[in-house]
Amino acid sequence: MAATEWEAVIGLEVHVQLKTRSKIFAASDTGYGAEPNTRACAFSIALPGTLPVMNVEAARLAVRFGLAVGARINRHSVFARKHYFYPDLPKGYQISQYEQPIIGSGEMEIDTAAGPKVIRITRAHLEEDAGKSLHEDLHGMTGIDLNRAGTPLLEIVSEADLRSAAEAAAYLRKVHALVRYLDISDGNMQEGSLRCDANVSVRPAGQKAFGTRTELKNINSFRFVEKAIDFEVQRHIEVLEGGGAIVQETRLYDAEGDQTRPMRSKEEAHDYRYFPDPDLPAMRLDDAFIDSVRAELPELPDARKRRFQSQFALSAEDTAQLTAEREFADYFEALAAAPGVDAKTAANWLLGDLTAALNKHGMRIEQSPLPPAHMAQLLQRIADRTISGKIAKEVFAAAWRGEGGVDDIIAARGLKQVTDRAEIEAVVERVAGDHPQQVEQYRQGRHKVFGFLVGQVMKATGGKANPARVNEILREILNRETG
Repeated sequence: MAATEWEAVIGLEVHVQLKTRSKIFAASDTGYGAEPNTRACAFSIALPGTLPVMNVEAARLAVRFGLAVGARINRHSVFARKHYFYPDLPKGYQISQYEQPIIGSGEMEIDTAAGPKVIRITRAHLEEDAGKSLHEDLHGMTGIDLNRAGTPLLEIVSEADLRSAAEAAAYLRKVHALVRYLDISDGNMQEGSLRCDANVSVRPAGQKAFGTRTELKNINSFRFVEKAIDFEVQRHIEVLEGGGAIVQETRLYDAEGDQTRPMRSKEEAHDYRYFPDPDLPAMRLDDAFIDSVRAELPELPDARKRRFQSQFALSAEDTAQLTAEREFADYFEALAAAPGVDAKTAANWLLGDLTAALNKHGMRIEQSPLPPAHMAQLLQRIADRTISGKIAKEVFAAAWRGEGGVDDIIAARGLKQVTDRAEIEAVVERVAGDHPQQVEQYRQGRHKVFGFLVGQVMKATGGKANPARVNEILREILNRETG
């Protein structure tokens, strides 16, 4: 009997912390990094008599996302109480949305190995975050930090359209890029501003019915999403092929052991005893509000990618990398707009030397020691032949270290490219005289030696001679000598 061919079925629930100054139902600050419980207001800690007041900015940011993914914007939405009992949730329930969310169905296109693929978005709803349990340095006890309690979240729920861990990671990256383009979240996964739960099951290829799913909770990096799902898919297959049954449960990913482990049995909606929150009226959005949000939408990543391909004649691969983050695309566009800068050269430097330097130092593009104006000056000096591409790398490294402006470094180090014909010709004549054997080989038709002679000229000029001029003059002299 042939072995079963399995298909993974994956859906993601992405929790995006919205970029508001205050919490979703209270006026306390949402800033990250404060001392524990210094931003836990009376409502956050559930003091009797406190009541929620809706933050309209959270609704505006949610609508911005909905419009960007072509989703249905629900004019009428309702907040519900989702009951569960954890020490970091003082009220004993979370205010969320259930049957009537603010954002209905939409879709998002991702790039896969097989080409573009549309992932359906079921819904996106507003809710408050819970606090955080702390276990370290507490001598066996648990501490509770309620600073995050009440922070506004947009939970984006996909259909189970993903078929591999790689597709799931691509989808999460696309959501991350989009919320940053829209400026609705900083997307900082290390700080918990964007995290996701993954619902995973497997089924025999060709079967329409879904298998039993497990939920992987609170994954906060693209790499961990991929590794956790890969592990869980393989675990499901091994259990089923061993004659066992999958238990529906919530699991955590252990990055150190690269494995998942049980957390608790998986709840269903009825376990949470949802009902409309009596303290919050239904939220009603009119056309004027939605139109005002639509008017402030920026150019979105896919549109910008298509424009870069058309406007700058760049490859799909290059434009995908350049537009993956809004700040990176902004940097490139500012650089490409500078006088005398070739867009393809700019893309090559950004995706090559600049990205390598940023990665090495763990920096984002907006933290680069070389702003677009300085980088443009470097590329202008290559274009006007003041320096060669090779020398430019030396100048880039010095500018990165803060040794001065591009022109200052070129002048201080004497790096200006030699373009004077007489000066280059004198060096070529000297090199030809020093290497008569190679010159004779060239005369006999062994033209591969030409590269050696070019290298000797470049060495003699400290790499400062213009390579194109060296090639031109050397070829003229050698051909004249043989004529």
